[in-house]
Amino acid sequence: MFIIIGGDGKEYGPVTVEQIRAWLAGGRANLDTKAKAVGTDEWRRLGDFAEFSANGVATPPPVETGEIDPKTFADDLIARAAPLDISGCISRSWELLKSDFWAIVGVSFVVIVIMVVAGAIPFLGYLVSLLLSGVFYGGLYFYYLKKIRGQPAELGDAFSGFSLALGPLVLTTLLVTLLTMVGFVCLILPGIYLAVSYSFAYLLVIDRKMEFWAAMEVSRRVITAQWWRMLGLLILGFIIAVLGVLGLFVGLFITVPIFIGALVYAYESLCNPPPRA
Repeated sequence: MFIIIGGDGKEYGPVTVEQIRAWLAGGRANLDTKAKAVGTDEWRRLGDFAEFSANGVATPPPVETGEIDPKTFADDLIARAAPLDISGCISRSWELLKSDFWAIVGVSFVVIVIMVVAGAIPFLGYLVSLLLSGVFYGGLYFYYLKKIRGQPAELGDAFSGFSLALGPLVLTTLLVTLLTMVGFVCLILPGIYLAVSYSFAYLLVIDRKMEFWAAMEVSRRVITAQWWRMLGLLILGFIIAVLGVLGLFVGLFITVPIFIGALVYAYESLCNPPPRA
């Protein structure tokens, strides 16, 4: 949900992404119109939000080629990113779900069921957990990311981790799992820190085409700068998912997509912030 400043200088809203896109199409607003997400205080151009562009499609960030310095790269993102809006991520995810409910729920259901079934098979389940979980999640997150950016997204995109970045995602899954497990063995707190800090690693691999270690380090550094906010988002998402379980599991078809969407919105906010003025 957003609040915008109209041509008459008055504030309008809260309004949905779809309503603003209709205003853009009808000429009642443009990419220079000032707006802010509900729950935040920062006014920005509509064009600076991932949800909007001249065609209603956000411009994805450039793909990284060659080696990058994770510290320099992350420092630039940290300097440009606004404070993470926890409630805004949840509310925007809910609006995204409502905009294409059956497609998002159906794709999420297919991917999660395949993961659960594969994970229940002896030995194969161990391999899926250790090596392929990040490949599945990376593809599913990428599907949501395309939806958020207004790009065409199909079921095949939810499995694009196998075609676009299989090797890096496998390595990321393996290293994230092992380091997080070691962290939990070491007095638990380091494990919690790493589990939260690596939340964007799979997305950075499949979206920005980073190598596994660079993606992990950029994710860790970017999230560390706002670690408590990110932890709050994950806790709130977990609570929402639990509410789905209490709803005789049927609610999971709604709460899980909201959780995933909120996480991807957080990624878009912190890892694809607007350029410097």
